[in-house]
Amino acid sequence: MNCKTDLERTTVIYWHRLLHSALCCALSALLAVVVLSSCSTTKYVPEGEYLLDAVRLEVDNKEVKPSMLSPYLRQTPNAKWFSLMKMQLFVYGWSGRDSTKWVNRVLRRLGDAPVIYSAEETERTCREITKVVQNMGYMGVDVESERTVSKRKMKLTYRVKTGRPYIIKSLQRDIQDEAIGALLEHDSLSLLHEGMNFDINQLDAERQRIVNLLRDKGYYRFNKDYIHYTADTVRNSFAADLTLHLNRYRARSGDSLTLHPVYTIGKVNFITDYDVLESSALSSIEVNDSLHYRGYPIYYKNKLYLRPKVLVNNSSLEPGALFSEQALQRTYSNFNRLQALRYTNVRFFEVQQRDSMKLNTYVLLTPGKHQSVSFELEGTNSAGDLGAAASVSFQHRNLFHGSETFLLKLRGAYEAVSGLQKVQRNQNYQELGAEASINFPRFMFPFLTADFKRRIRATSEFSMQYNYQMRPEFTRIIASAGWSYKWGLQNQRVQHKIDVLDINYLYMPWIDADFENKYLNQDQSYILKYNYDDRLIVRMGYSFTYHSNGGVFQNNSLTGNSYAVRLNLESAGNLLYALARTMGLHKTSEGEYTLLNIPFAQYLKADFDWTKNVQIDHRNAVIFHFGAGVAVPYGNAKMLPFEKRYFSGGANSVRGWSVRELGPGSYHSENNNFMNQTGDIKLDANVEYRTRLFWKFRGAAFVDAGNIWTLREYKDQPDGQFDFHKFYKQLAVAYGVGLRMDLDFFIVRLDWGWKAVNPNHTARYRYPILHPRLHDSTLHFAVGYPF
Repeated sequence: MNCKTDLERTTVIYWHRLLHSALCCALSALLAVVVLSSCSTTKYVPEGEYLLDAVRLEVDNKEVKPSMLSPYLRQTPNAKWFSLMKMQLFVYGWSGRDSTKWVNRVLRRLGDAPVIYSAEETERTCREITKVVQNMGYMGVDVESERTVSKRKMKLTYRVKTGRPYIIKSLQRDIQDEAIGALLEHDSLSLLHEGMNFDINQLDAERQRIVNLLRDKGYYRFNKDYIHYTADTVRNSFAADLTLHLNRYRARSGDSLTLHPVYTIGKVNFITDYDVLESSALSSIEVNDSLHYRGYPIYYKNKLYLRPKVLVNNSSLEPGALFSEQALQRTYSNFNRLQALRYTNVRFFEVQQRDSMKLNTYVLLTPGKHQSVSFELEGTNSAGDLGAAASVSFQHRNLFHGSETFLLKLRGAYEAVSGLQKVQRNQNYQELGAEASINFPRFMFPFLTADFKRRIRATSEFSMQYNYQMRPEFTRIIASAGWSYKWGLQNQRVQHKIDVLDINYLYMPWIDADFENKYLNQDQSYILKYNYDDRLIVRMGYSFTYHSNGGVFQNNSLTGNSYAVRLNLESAGNLLYALARTMGLHKTSEGEYTLLNIPFAQYLKADFDWTKNVQIDHRNAVIFHFGAGVAVPYGNAKMLPFEKRYFSGGANSVRGWSVRELGPGSYHSENNNFMNQTGDIKLDANVEYRTRLFWKFRGAAFVDAGNIWTLREYKDQPDGQFDFHKFYKQLAVAYGVGLRMDLDFFIVRLDWGWKAVNPNHTARYRYPILHPRLHDSTLHFAVGYPF
C-alpha cells in the first residue's frame, strides 16, 4: 500500500477544500444570476406586445398525439436548457441597448432574441393543424387557441377536438389497364383495408407503393398522376365507399389513351471517363477507344482503369430484362462503393422496336483520385487515458484495376497512463506501429458461384499489423493478421461483419525487474503472471449492427428518434485445441497446450449493446443505453487474455470512477493494481439528458450504473465472483453533469461524475450521494459521445 507524507495529505485536503468552496460559490452565483435574470426576459419586448412564454397542445383523442402535431406549430417559445431554464433568453436580456459596444454584440450573439407573440402565426398554426388532422380522417376537427396573459408574457394553448373519424366502409378498384389489373389482382400487400380511417396520408402511401411495384415490373413511365381516388359518403354516416382509379397511359396532351407501355433494357453501355462539369450531351463526351466484353460496349478515353469484368458484374441492368427500379438502385449502390470512382450516373434513351419499347442504357462513370498520401495528428482516448498520435498513410484505391483499396500506415503514439502501480519509469505509454491492408469490393472465397458472389455484395479484407508498445512496467510486441468480410452499406439498417480468421501473437521481450519480482514471481498473483506470459490468440468472430433509421452514427451517437442494436460474438482456440489433443502437443507446467512452444488462448465471448435516442425537441434529447458482455475461458485456458477481459469505470462507463478503478464485484485493490480490476462479465446501464447550450456548446446530465465480475473465484480478486443472488447489490451508481463542444467532425467532452452507490466493501460510505465529497468524484476528458 502507498503511504503519503503529512505534507502530501495536507496539500490534498487543501485542494479538496478549495475546489469545494469554488464549486459552492459558482453554484450560488449561478442561482443569483438566474433569479436576477428573470426580470430581464421582457426587456426587449415592445410596448403593447407579449413574450411567447409557453405553448401547449391539448388533444381530446388518444389516437392523435400532440407530438404528431407539434411540427406544425408556427411559433414556439425560446429554447430551454434541459427543458427547464431559458438561459439564452436571459443572456440576450443582459445586453445593453447600445449595439456599438462589443460586449452587447457578443451577448446578443450568444443569446436568443425574445419570441414575440404573433396573432397571424397563431391563425396559420390553427389552419395547418386543422388540415393535418383532417388528412387523418377527422373531417369535423375543430382547433381553438386560448391565450393567457400575465404581465407582458403570454401562454398559448391549442385545443384540438378531432370529432369522429370517417371510416372506409368499402374498397373497390377501377383499373383501366387490363395488364396492370391482372398484376394487381394477385397483390396482397395493400396498405388500405375496409374499416380503417379515411387517412389521406395512407391513401397517398398506397399510390406510391403501387408506383414502386409497377416500376419494378417494367413500367418505366408510370407515376402517381395515373392514380386517383373517389369517395362516396352518406351525410352524417361517417362512412365512405372508396374507389381507387388507375387511368390509361397518355404520352402527350391530346394523344389518345393506350395501355401503359412495358419497357425492357436494350443495350447497356459503359462510359468510364465522364466529366460531370462538361456538357451533359453524350456527343460531347471525349472517347478515344472502346472494347466489347460479353456483349457490353465499354468506351474510354486513354486507358481503361477498371477491368471489364468489374464493370459488368456491378451492373444489375441486364439487356433483355424488364426495367426495374430496384435493379437501377442496386446498380447505383454497387458502383458507389467502388473507391476508384467519384460519381456514377445512369441515363436511359427510349427506342421503339416494332410494338415493344426498349431503354438503351448508358452507365456514366467519373474516376476519382487513385493514389494519395495523408498525414494525421490526433488526440487519443483509450478508455479515458489521453494522449496524442501521429501517422502517415499511403492509399491506392485501384491496385489491381478492380477498385481494390490498399492501405499502408505508419503510426506513433504517446499516452499518459492512469490506474497503474507506479514503477521506476515514467507513467506513460509509447507505441510504434505499422499496418497494411487490402480491401476487395467483392466476396473473395473459393468454391462459390459467381452468381452468389454477385448477389451478396460483400467486401473482403486482408490485413497485417505490427505494434511495438512501451509501457512503464513492460515492453510488448503484438503481431496480427486478419481475414474478414463485411456487407451492408452505411445507408442501410443492417450491417454484418465476419472475422474468418484473426491471429494475434503477444510477445513480452522486457519486463521491469522490480515489477516482476514484486508481482509476477509471487504465487499470490496468478492473474498478473498469466497476463505477462507470451500468448497466441487465434479467433473467429461475427458482429451485427442494426440502426432503426438506416443512418450512421455521428461522433459515436445516434441521431433523431431512433435506436441501435449491436451484437458481437467471438471464439478462440477451438480448432487449435482439437489439433493439440489429436497430435499430443507439448504442455506447459500449467497444463496448457502450446503451438511452437507458445500457449494459446481458448474462450467464448459475447457482447450486446442497445442504445435508444428519444428526441424531446430540436434542442433536447434523452439517450438510454444498456450494455452487457460475458466471456468464458475454458479448455486450454483458465483465464482470458488481458486484452479480452472487461473493465469498468472511465469516460465511457460508470463515470463516478476512473478507468479500471471499479470492480470486480465488491473487490477493492489496495495497491491500485489495474490487472486485478478486470473481469469476465460486464453490465452497464446509462441514462443521459443532452441539451444544446449556445454556439458549439452542449450540456448533459447523466446517471450511470454497472460493474464487472469474474466467473471463477480468484484469490487475487476476493468478492469479485458473479453471484446471481447478490450481483444487483454490487451495482455501482454514479451521477453527474457534462460539457461538450461540438466541432461537427468530432466532439470534445468533459464529464464530471460523482459516486452515488459504492459497492466497495472497504468504502467509508455505502451511499456517498448522502455524503458528497470531492474525493468521491472524477473528472473525465474524452473525445466523442460515450454511447
